[in-house]
Amino acid sequence: MIKPQLKVGLLLLMLLAACTQKEKGKQINPALADNARHVNTFIGTGGHGHTFPGATTPNGMVQLSPDTRTLGWDACGGYHYSDSSILGFSHTHLSGTGIGDMGDILFTPFAGNANIEPGSPEDPDSGYRSRFSHNKEQARPGYYTVDLLDYGITAELTATARAGFHRYTYSEDSNQGVIIDLKHTIHGHRNTKHTFQVINDREIAGYKMTKGWAQNHHVYFHAKFNKPFTFAFYDGLQQLEPGKEQVSGKQLLVVLDFDKSSEEPLLAKVGISSVDSEGAKKNLEQEIEDWEFDRVKEEAYGKWKQRLSKISVKGGSSDQKKIFYSALYHTSVSPYIFNDVDGRYRGIDQQIRKTDKNIYTVFSLWDTFRAFHPLMNIIEPELNSIFIETLLTKYENGGILPKWELAANYTGTMIGYHAIPVIVDAFLKGNRDFDAEKAYQAMVHASAYDTTGIYFPSDRVKEKLSPMAKKYNEELGFIPSDLENESVSKALEYAYNDWCIAQMAKALGKEEDYQKFMERAGRYKKYFDPETGFMRGVNRDGSFREPFDPKFSRHREDDYVEGNAWQWTWFVPHDVSGLVGLMGGETEFVEKIDELFATSSEIKGEHSSSDISGLIGQYAHGNEPSHHITHLYNFVGQPWKTQALTDSIMSSLYFNDPNGLSGNEDCGQMSAWYILNAMGFYSFCPGATQYSITRPVFDEVEIKLADHKTFTIKAPGNTPKNKFIQSIRLNGKPLDQPFFNHDQLLNGGVLELQMGAEKTKMLNSKTN
Repeated sequence: MIKPQLKVGLLLLMLLAACTQKEKGKQINPALADNARHVNTFIGTGGHGHTFPGATTPNGMVQLSPDTRTLGWDACGGYHYSDSSILGFSHTHLSGTGIGDMGDILFTPFAGNANIEPGSPEDPDSGYRSRFSHNKEQARPGYYTVDLLDYGITAELTATARAGFHRYTYSEDSNQGVIIDLKHTIHGHRNTKHTFQVINDREIAGYKMTKGWAQNHHVYFHAKFNKPFTFAFYDGLQQLEPGKEQVSGKQLLVVLDFDKSSEEPLLAKVGISSVDSEGAKKNLEQEIEDWEFDRVKEEAYGKWKQRLSKISVKGGSSDQKKIFYSALYHTSVSPYIFNDVDGRYRGIDQQIRKTDKNIYTVFSLWDTFRAFHPLMNIIEPELNSIFIETLLTKYENGGILPKWELAANYTGTMIGYHAIPVIVDAFLKGNRDFDAEKAYQAMVHASAYDTTGIYFPSDRVKEKLSPMAKKYNEELGFIPSDLENESVSKALEYAYNDWCIAQMAKALGKEEDYQKFMERAGRYKKYFDPETGFMRGVNRDGSFREPFDPKFSRHREDDYVEGNAWQWTWFVPHDVSGLVGLMGGETEFVEKIDELFATSSEIKGEHSSSDISGLIGQYAHGNEPSHHITHLYNFVGQPWKTQALTDSIMSSLYFNDPNGLSGNEDCGQMSAWYILNAMGFYSFCPGATQYSITRPVFDEVEIKLADHKTFTIKAPGNTPKNKFIQSIRLNGKPLDQPFFNHDQLLNGGVLELQMGAEKTKMLNSKTN
């Protein structure tokens, strides 16, 4: 019999425990719809999607995921679904990029004798590596598990924003070991410095610095285990002095052996930081205070549940829901938090700084300006403002807005200056929680050939950050193809970027600048050849480059970037009416775009770009320059073609399957295109406030907005046969054109699309 005073004590303890759990998870509303249950984290891990399946949290610093391969184009995410063996689990990964990096701080649990050389996918027995089966592999948002068949170990992974949590269950009577490999990287980049320090028999810390895509990549870690270990350090194949607790080198690895007397699983908590070891330790201790793996796993899932609750759908198939919410998941993986819990972070000038807001990294701007950031302006405007503040901070610290920033590094990758449409799109849509004048100054500077005050990690990056193309564009008014590689693509993107600057100038009352940048925005016309109907390279003497074949591609060594003339001729989103005029009018324009989708998909050239994928005719959905093209029909009075084509793309190029993407995921862009179009509209021209309407996948979509408002898209009669819009009503009022504005969306309400089988031209043409 329990005494009354003990009953009271037990009750108090239960209440305290409940309060503690409530405090730890108070940000999660248990009433939220569980959209995370639809996510398939393996979508994009096959084919050329380049995603990873492991454990992470929304925009988290840690992406704890298995590595199956490290070299080759399809190793960019570290994991490929076609592989059958796992090297180990590293704590940082890129999501869907076309270049590989990261794969930092590799943990490999093992049983039996330790092998200090990594095994290969072709010969797993040649070193540490284990076979696995997809039948004994599972993942959901924030959690991953797999059986390592060669070792008899069940590995489980979860994560917080800045720390990874491992749980390894070994078979009975086996020894329990873990290898921590600092020399491991994805794409085999050059290691310049490694250190290990044993803190005590349950804690170890370390540091690695590599030079790869990111020229100065710093990662510190601090790990704690629930069991004591003994250790042996190696530099390459050479064992270092036994008993030495701190070592340095360039190829470091440590073998940890654990006490197996306890039947409990081996647990490892790992904090990381770009700042220092103390930062990694603080990140770990603040974010994972105890050894409750299942609690951390559930909290990670709860964070995903909350993030994915911003959009709710009705109707559609089970696979369509899985594709949709997996896409929404992928738009919440990057950019990554980059500052430690104490606010310190590594600046792009490599100086350690401090912030009172989160700082982010991994900005794939050439891709994400098109749909990802416009989507953020709808569902996560505050977060998108912080992204913009981060870009402006990098401008302050490094001297120029990034093109493709990675781990506090200018990489100079890709073309254009696409931080600009990200900033302008947010500003003109009323998302203005940043310094507009500083942003304008940064944009104007980014458009010019000016190397003053820029931090250059290498001469290679210097050439990419200040290309001669800008100099030619300023001094000659165009970019000669016989002087500059990829001249047409650069010119078209510069024109669009300059149009964005002009819109910002106009909004800020800078009339002279507005006129200047509008003139630059019209320079795309200089590259149009009326005889062939394509944008072509122009030599310094004004002649078009010869020979010319619109289907020809030579990857990164011709007039176009990752594409050909068929794909790039349409990149004038800011002036569709001007492009229509160049082609001779709406009739000729429609004939040309019809031909784009109907012509042969043959890509000519021995070294054509592998990024040209997801082909419908010469339309290439697998790469970003094509992403707006289907919506051009809305501007010339044939909206049913937009509806039919977007529907075809979503049903034929997106799947609930590892090979479910037609090209690289590219940090959320490929998925953001799907999300917007599946809801029934698209951000055709970021920097403009107009959305272009198409056929939605679902019968009803509800978007949660600020101030408890919602915007709902309803599609009565929506079936595979009735995929054409018959009429449009916004809050009960008819629309006669397939467009609406961001302000109308933000005000909330209902967009109703009456569906039917007729290819109706009830909508007037509207060239912008």
